[in-house]
Amino acid sequence: MAELEGLEFGKSDFVLLDEVTMEQFMENLKLRFEKGRIYTYIGEVVVSVNPYRQMDIYGNDTIAAYRGRELYENPPHLYAVSDAAYKAMKRRAKDTCIVISGESGAGKTEASKYIMQYIAAITNPSQRAEVESVKNVLLKSNCVLEAFGNAKTNRNDNSSRFGKYMDINFNFNGDPTGGHINNYLLEKSRVVQQQEGERNFHSFYQLLRGGSDDMLRSFHLQSDPAVYAYTKEGATSNNDRSSHRAVMSALEVIGFSKEEINSVCQILASILLLGNVQFESDSESVQIRGLEAVGHIAELTATDPEGLGKSLLFRTVATGGGDVIEKGHTEQQACFGRDAFAKALYDRLFGWIVGRINSVIEVKDYNPVLHGKNTVIGVLDIYGFEIFENNSFEQFCINYCNEKLQQLFIEVILRQEQGEYQREGITWRHIDYFNNQIIVDLVEQPHKGIISILDEACLTVGKITDTHPHYTSRKLSPTDKTMDFQKHFLDRTFTLFGFFGFLDKNKDLLFQDFKRLMYNSSNPVLREMWPDGQLSITEVTKRPLTAATLFKNSIVALVDKLACKEPYYVRCIKPNEMKSAVLFDDARCQHQVAYLGLLENVMVRRAGFAYRQPYARVLQRYKMTCEYTWPNHLMASDRQAVEAIVNHYGFQDDVAYGHTKLFVRTPRSLFALEQERAAVIPILVLFLQKVWRGALARMRCRRMRAIYAIMGCYKRYKVKAHFWEVVRRFANVRTMADYGKSVEWPTPPATLLQFHSNTVMLHRRWWARQIVKNIPPSDMLEVRAKVAAQSTLSGERKDWGFGRAWERDYLANVRDSPQTSSGFIRASKELRNKNEYSQVLFSCFCRKVNRFNKSTDRGLLVTDKYVYKLEPRKQYKVLKRLPLDAFTGLSVTSGADQMVALHTSSEDDVLLCLQRGELCPNQDRVGELVGALVDHFTRSVLQRMVNLLTRGFVFLFALLGLWVSHE
Repeated sequence: MAELEGLEFGKSDFVLLDEVTMEQFMENLKLRFEKGRIYTYIGEVVVSVNPYRQMDIYGNDTIAAYRGRELYENPPHLYAVSDAAYKAMKRRAKDTCIVISGESGAGKTEASKYIMQYIAAITNPSQRAEVESVKNVLLKSNCVLEAFGNAKTNRNDNSSRFGKYMDINFNFNGDPTGGHINNYLLEKSRVVQQQEGERNFHSFYQLLRGGSDDMLRSFHLQSDPAVYAYTKEGATSNNDRSSHRAVMSALEVIGFSKEEINSVCQILASILLLGNVQFESDSESVQIRGLEAVGHIAELTATDPEGLGKSLLFRTVATGGGDVIEKGHTEQQACFGRDAFAKALYDRLFGWIVGRINSVIEVKDYNPVLHGKNTVIGVLDIYGFEIFENNSFEQFCINYCNEKLQQLFIEVILRQEQGEYQREGITWRHIDYFNNQIIVDLVEQPHKGIISILDEACLTVGKITDTHPHYTSRKLSPTDKTMDFQKHFLDRTFTLFGFFGFLDKNKDLLFQDFKRLMYNSSNPVLREMWPDGQLSITEVTKRPLTAATLFKNSIVALVDKLACKEPYYVRCIKPNEMKSAVLFDDARCQHQVAYLGLLENVMVRRAGFAYRQPYARVLQRYKMTCEYTWPNHLMASDRQAVEAIVNHYGFQDDVAYGHTKLFVRTPRSLFALEQERAAVIPILVLFLQKVWRGALARMRCRRMRAIYAIMGCYKRYKVKAHFWEVVRRFANVRTMADYGKSVEWPTPPATLLQFHSNTVMLHRRWWARQIVKNIPPSDMLEVRAKVAAQSTLSGERKDWGFGRAWERDYLANVRDSPQTSSGFIRASKELRNKNEYSQVLFSCFCRKVNRFNKSTDRGLLVTDKYVYKLEPRKQYKVLKRLPLDAFTGLSVTSGADQMVALHTSSEDDVLLCLQRGELCPNQDRVGELVGALVDHFTRSVLQRMVNLLTRGFVFLFALLGLWVSHE
């Protein structure tokens, strides 16, 4: 059964009807149509109702849903039967075919296009270029054949006026490698005459409405179809222009050259102009009224205008004695000859187009030994039954074709059913059905059939046999007033036919003059279309086969070709004559169901059993409904497990067991199983979701544990690897001259970034300690000052005297003036004794600038307690003394000058310019002053902190002593 469809949509398979009656069949068909379900099964046959609207059931998602699935797994669809045919072809290397039938307007052409679309979509997953090219040609050929072979009728806007059978060849991989198209009985009479409200073939209107002005001018055409006798009956369509562009593009894709496409358009133009050729007669002869059109036709067909005019007015005849004479036409004969020529031109053009497509898509140089077996899927899109008030020769041939296919359908269905019952060991019950073999015999029986009678009438004049149990006429039934004498005959099964035109259309005479004219054309395309024109009038002796005989032979060959393939059927139904998407004409549809034999098909399919499936599939679908088979059975075979399910629900009297399949007699038992399954499925889904979610959670948990374990091991490995690398690189730093300063540190993992920075800092301190250990104690004061200056001025001042030795007390070491030096030393000793300072931090000559911008030379002395301004010229007399603690800071510039500003808490700042010294004019002393002061203040702060802590500990111990003594 098809999934995902409830009973509100009706039965998805007519086999499952409670009772096989026409009323229930039509009720189910109508319900599904109204619910938008246009497809229904009869076993493996698809019944399709034309929806007359676009439906969103043919996209890529739908194709993916049906690809590789069984028929019963999804709702009925064309894609399901297409996939079944493709799988049978690919899996069993079996040639298959899809036969699409139904009356005109039932949707056969659209069905064939969807089938082709599906086959193209599921093949060639590797996108091989040569396979894609074949697929494109096969798909584009539909567009071309529709333009040249379809027309608007009163029943169908895009009616196929020819039969088409396409073989698609596949290689052993299941990819299309080529194909072949057979066409049957093009309705060429439509070229010259259409019923009221109908159109000629689409190609004419597409050329007139879609061709450019320059093209039409070169073909001597106008864009209005009403100008031409062959197209004036039909109105133009809104999509003629776009269709013309699509056809031209498709011809190029298929491989038609520009010259060939131009020749096709020229032939169409010739036919249109030919229809406007008029004749007039006097008492002796017939002439062409206006020779301008003849000249244009001769130009387009690349023939001699005089020869063309002669062929239209005369017929060349060979006498019994071998003489050749020219016989003039009457005006009526000339018109008949003109129309016959136009029909033949279009018929040959259509046949040439089909042959040209075949030359592109046919498989060439195929070697089964090298490439494997070449399998085929055939798609038959044949014209449907046509029954009008007056049915002519074309309807007779079309309906004969459908009767022939219906006979094949019945034989195949019966043979398949009987064969399956015999294989499964089930007793076959005879089914009564209408066998249309007698209708087929009525048409094609030798000597007695209608075709034989027509051929006999075309050959001779005399008494014609007209005895057959299913044939009658007004002569045989004088009381039947539905027929006129000498005008009608009746096929007692379906159709009333009119005699008018039967013999002419059957003979389908075209004078040899036209054939020779076209063969002698300088256009190679036209010449190729008329190979029989190379025979001279005296060489043409054999009478050609009649149209009916040719058609019968082609249909017999088609049936033989279909009979050797595994067939799949699509039966199309037209819901109404108004092309409405909502109207369902019960009487009209019931008539189609009757002549398509769908009810008999259901009866044959049922044959006492409505449903049959292999045991494995039955078990797979229903095992969850029985505790003995869920989740897996322990029985000896699937058949025993299926018997357990059937016995569990008490259906043992309603089934039969075949060798490999279970047969269910009534749909009631099947629906009971389906209801049980539908009730259990949600529970199973919840259970499976719970189990699967738990399994996913456990998988995620195990995965996370594994991830964390791996991450932990990896992190430990990275840490150890980092340690090992550090140890390796720094193993010999103690013996290095730079103590490892030049060694590059390895990049640490993220977890060791902080440890890395601490390690680098420790190494730097160790390195510094190793460097400091080698410095003499006498140089430590200078080193500390330089370190302090660097920490203060680094990046702020470009040059601060780092690269030279710092003397600090420059006034005591004036090398060029010993008297000045000794004078400062005396003054310094006096100040030391008087002010009790212990250390000179810095001294040098400077130039003081006051607030009035006046400068004077002075001496600067900075001690650990005071800052002195001295007068060098007066034995270093103290001009001013400030406590060192009074200074809150100092400022220097970033340039090379020696300006220093000393800031005090009283905001009485001192601005000085240090002298560089006479021996070294470029000597910078600002950095030395800054370093001395920063080092002094830093050490003073640290000393005060140590003293404070010491006093705190002394006080604490004193309190403890008092507390102990008190105790």
